[in-house]
Amino acid sequence: MKCRYCKAEIPEGELYCKKCGREVQIVPDYNPLEEMLTAQIQLDGNEQESELDQYINQKRRNNNRTGQSAGRNTGRSASRTTAAMTGRRMTGNTTGQMLTEKERRKRQSAKAARKKALRRKRRIVLLIMAAIVVLAGAGFYVVYQNSYNGIMKKAQKAAQSKDYTTAEAYYKQAISKNTKKADAYTGLADVYLLQDKADEGTTLFEEAVSKQSGNVELYKACMDFYLKSDQNMEIPELLDSVNDSMLEKLSDYVVDEPKFSLEDSTTYDDVQKLLLTADKDTIYYTTDGTDPDLTSTKYTSEGIQISEGETTIKAIAVNKKGVPSAIGKKTYTVEFPVEDAPAVSPSTGQYDEAVPIEVKVPDGYTAYYTTDGTDPTTASTKYTGPIDMPKGETLFKVVLVNGKGRMSGITTRNYMYDNQ
Repeated sequence: MKCRYCKAEIPEGELYCKKCGREVQIVPDYNPLEEMLTAQIQLDGNEQESELDQYINQKRRNNNRTGQSAGRNTGRSASRTTAAMTGRRMTGNTTGQMLTEKERRKRQSAKAARKKALRRKRRIVLLIMAAIVVLAGAGFYVVYQNSYNGIMKKAQKAAQSKDYTTAEAYYKQAISKNTKKADAYTGLADVYLLQDKADEGTTLFEEAVSKQSGNVELYKACMDFYLKSDQNMEIPELLDSVNDSMLEKLSDYVVDEPKFSLEDSTTYDDVQKLLLTADKDTIYYTTDGTDPDLTSTKYTSEGIQISEGETTIKAIAVNKKGVPSAIGKKTYTVEFPVEDAPAVSPSTGQYDEAVPIEVKVPDGYTAYYTTDGTDPTTASTKYTGPIDMPKGETLFKVVLVNGKGRMSGITTRNYMYDNQ
């Protein structure tokens, strides 16, 4: 290891440099700030060291002159010369020891001064760094408060405090800051809902998606709003306006229409049973031609009976999230075979006594008749039982009408009744 001051080699285990006398510095993990301060202190120490070296060198020169003066004293005896020389060596040693002690004390004093200066500079640097951190933090806070995330946080806090006016203002500011992020639209629409202003939320999203037809997250947010505001049936209509690429990205909101077991391209002559199927989805339907929703009749496995006449079935499938499919529609026609013209007795003829006129009416039919020769309709006299044959000539006509208003052929009888 080398001394960091004079660069001399220091044996392992030594705590002081034998060349310059400075304390061995155990170097901690590298710290750029510490390195900068140490370099400054070293510069100051080198200046102080120069003064110390000058003092020591001066002392040594003075000692050398004193020894030389004592050597020139030739009048003394050899023994005294030897004693004197011995004394001078002792004096020199004592002086060297004194110089070494003074040097050590002065070095210790210089070291203490350096440490004090280092501590003072450290405090100054730490204060400067603290001030920089505070200013940077303040700057960051100001920037954050005016950023999209900062504005959103203030909007959410205002909404939680039920300060809806302030929340609206912040959400609108966030939208103007970044028109593409969907969460600001969601936040503003939710605030509208909390104030029973769902129409404003609907308008907000409709205008946004019309301007950003490729923003998938915005479309998802819009459909989530429809679900929250009980406008489920708006979802299929919205999806109907997007292209196939967008439909793939919005697949969680796409529900297939129910499948119908009967085709509507033919006319049926009997009552039919219609079955509807949808993959794990709930089906709702109507039979009166109105559009179904989540309040319509819920389909069961018993199916739907299609009776005589024309019946329009409309149905939707709804997934677990409440997202409905587009409306499936089919119109069915069932026409029962119409009975032939009704059987009437007695047959046409001349009678000398009153014979009751009887009409055979099948189940599901009603008979209507006339006795003046006109064709019967549902406005004519309703047949309820045997009719007394009128006197004179009677042209009797009768028709059958089923429950759907379909009429059979007309049966005609010509009676002549004369009781004389």
